[in-house]
Amino acid sequence: MTEKEQITVAEAGRRGGKSTLERRGTAFFREIGAKGGKRQKELYSDLLSEFGRRGGRPRHPSLNKPEGEKNQ
Repeated sequence: MTEKEQITVAEAGRRGGKSTLERRGTAFFREIGAKGGKRQKELYSDLLSEFGRRGGRPRHPSLNKPEGEKNQ
């Protein structure tokens, strides 16, 4: 038996993305990107302009204020 090749998480993601691109094509990535944008709009519609002013959605949200939940 041969030992499995050790690869980084980044390399595994790169290989998976490349494989998906070969199987499904660029239209698939456009479609899932549009779905992701639509979902972001649903979740963060009230915060999008603030994210834009700050240069994008925060990667590490504050623990005091849950983001993505509708305030009632």
